[in-house]
Amino acid sequence: MNLLEDLEWRGLLNDCTDRPELEKRLAAGPVTLYCGFDPTADSLHVGSLVPLVALRRFQLAGHRPIALAGGATGMVGDPSGKTQERQLQSHDVIAANLAGIRPQLARLLDFGAPGNPARLVDNADWTAHITFLAFLRDIGKHFTVNQMVAKESVRARMEDREVGLSYTEFSYMLLQAHDFYVLCRDQDCELQIGGSDQWGNITMGIDLIRKKLARHALGLTLPLVTKADGTKFGKTEAGTVWLSAARTSVYRFYQFWINTDDRDVIRYLKYFTFLSRPEIEALETQHAANPGGRLPHRALAKAVTEMIHGQAATQEAIRASEILFGGDLAGVAETTFNEIVGEVPSRDLDATRLAGTGIPLVELLVLAGLCPSKGQVRKDIEGGGIYVNNVRETNVPRLVSRADLLFGKHLLLRKGKKNYVVVTAR
Repeated sequence: MNLLEDLEWRGLLNDCTDRPELEKRLAAGPVTLYCGFDPTADSLHVGSLVPLVALRRFQLAGHRPIALAGGATGMVGDPSGKTQERQLQSHDVIAANLAGIRPQLARLLDFGAPGNPARLVDNADWTAHITFLAFLRDIGKHFTVNQMVAKESVRARMEDREVGLSYTEFSYMLLQAHDFYVLCRDQDCELQIGGSDQWGNITMGIDLIRKKLARHALGLTLPLVTKADGTKFGKTEAGTVWLSAARTSVYRFYQFWINTDDRDVIRYLKYFTFLSRPEIEALETQHAANPGGRLPHRALAKAVTEMIHGQAATQEAIRASEILFGGDLAGVAETTFNEIVGEVPSRDLDATRLAGTGIPLVELLVLAGLCPSKGQVRKDIEGGGIYVNNVRETNVPRLVSRADLLFGKHLLLRKGKKNYVVVTAR
């Protein structure tokens, strides 16, 4: 398959301005393309991955990607797909956000690739010095208000009388069109890609390039990611899933992907990974034969986590995940164990209760809330359903002492397959 055929098979080709022309141009030789990422936070989130990974797909196919960090457009805020106006941010906040997302952009793109190295640009570099009057004369005159109002992202907000659309947000499409024009003029950029909500902004840029440069530019949009259960992609009970480990731990990031709905997992493998068609189709077949094995989920979680956080951090996340499925705790790192502490119920225990010979396990399990009574504990131990640090305990008189503590402070107690409590001695 060529690149467009691969994107189509993956469900990533939402729309393009002129497919025959795009196919012809891609086949003729390397194309310079760009995608913009506004610094609305100091980290990108998983919703940013589809266009970012798409840039990487183009680079692997020999094309020249440009990642645009929107130091200028981030000051305004894109109304596309938004039901309310973004809160405007200060220059200092924008600068801090840019510093956070630049390494994430560099994580996926190869800036040292021979022949087609990726480039990172900031639209503040060519926008900040332009005066308002100069922008109106040189850019604004090329568009009619009728043309701008016809855009879906604008019309939807204008029809909402409670929220409306500020002049600031209304102007955003002109700034994005100007970006495409500048990149086409100065860096021979011929193609812009983005989410399906960017269609209107992309076509504005194509129109501006035609009027000011008499050149033919192209646009391609990717689908906005959805979830089969109707909930918003990239959100969990804990909130947004970020690419930054400081905002979303590697363990929670891995868990987000491993918990993908069965109905979504093959689609997400196509969207977010570089696994080949035969590899994904093999996983699909295996999943149909053995859904409980969750092989596609593991492949998805491993591939995406490695892509964002690296192999070593991914292995730690996998190890932490295995702990909650009865995995061996021997040799586990404290940082790995700490990842699961916040994922299961926890109880504090006065450390003096563990002094000397320690506290009876029967009593400890009641204090931990795993069993309602000592009588029930005895039955559970005799039935083989009680585990201390993931080791089955069958000795009813068992005492738990400081020698049992993990890292000198934790005990992992389990009843049955899934009922965990972390007891911390304080």
